[in-house]
Amino acid sequence: MARLSFEKKRAEQPVEYPATVPVRVFGPGYATVGGTSVVAVAGEEIQQAVLNHLQRLAISLGAPILATVQDDQAGCVVPLEVSTDGSSRMTGEPERVPVAPAPGPAAVPPGTVQVPTGRFGPAPVMSEAAVAAAPAGPAVPVAPVQPEPLVAVRQEPLIAVPAEPLVAVLEEPAAPVTTATPTPPRGFDAVAEEVLGDGPLTETAEGAELLTEPMSRINEAVRAGRIDAAAELADRTLTEASAVLGEHHAEVLHLRELRAYIAYLADDPVRAFRLSLDLARLRRQARDGEAAYGNVQSAATAWRAVRDPEEGLRLGRDLIDLWTDLTAEPGPAADDPRPLESARARMVRLTDRAAKAAAQA
Repeated sequence: MARLSFEKKRAEQPVEYPATVPVRVFGPGYATVGGTSVVAVAGEEIQQAVLNHLQRLAISLGAPILATVQDDQAGCVVPLEVSTDGSSRMTGEPERVPVAPAPGPAAVPPGTVQVPTGRFGPAPVMSEAAVAAAPAGPAVPVAPVQPEPLVAVRQEPLIAVPAEPLVAVLEEPAAPVTTATPTPPRGFDAVAEEVLGDGPLTETAEGAELLTEPMSRINEAVRAGRIDAAAELADRTLTEASAVLGEHHAEVLHLRELRAYIAYLADDPVRAFRLSLDLARLRRQARDGEAAYGNVQSAATAWRAVRDPEEGLRLGRDLIDLWTDLTAEPGPAADDPRPLESARARMVRLTDRAAKAAAQA
């Protein structure tokens, strides 16, 4: 897939967001992102839901997005940057704010030490009255609060933002920064660059003749946030191209990548996952390890947006099986095993979430 410059188009996009998106987490299941309500579903943490939502915003812009996250229960404000691949990092130190009282059946006596429920920053500070009432004792030096490692949760894009995930959910530590040659965009990042770019839309001469006009209309609909219209156009174009060129033609596979990305934008991560994983299998059979790994990364992005832990476990097994096979062959998957290790770690977390959900049922 062509990977084109999209800086010019990005500046022309009709969808705009503030330089720093305000986020507020009100409690265990509810938050707002830029004024849009975000609600956690059963078995999902609200911090993860906010992270997913911010990632979709970043993908829609084709660049990392900055956010200021106020967590009322943790009593802090955290400056955060979320990248298009779902990774996130703090861009400054957390600041303390008054802690909102947590809802509950019984009041908590003043000065009682509680474990904070939020994950965006350090624990809340005791009230001045509680501190004054505490018995005097030798001074103990207080170590500075160290922010917890942030997620590299690769979850979801947006342009017609379906509400979803954000900040420091502590799932996967961000990969260390290196000075190696920059990795080319892969997966949905590469598709987003092409959608927002101004270069050729097809890969072959026959594709240019047949698909340039419908591809232009699909990309225009995506950039304008008309995701349903883009999905309808993509389905129609994919059917026609498959009939004319054959299901395994390069242009048809190219269209299927775009269709998977649109499904992801439409908040249909399961379909996006299945389309991407099917493409990865076809690319591997064709001995195209680079393209297969890109499709695996798209599938991984969609997989991290699946909310139901049981569904996530089922899809994750298929993903990891194919991913493991790719790492045993020469290519980019074998060159960097860390993303696969991160996916396996997520399977452990999904297993825990599924067990907790079953126990509560």
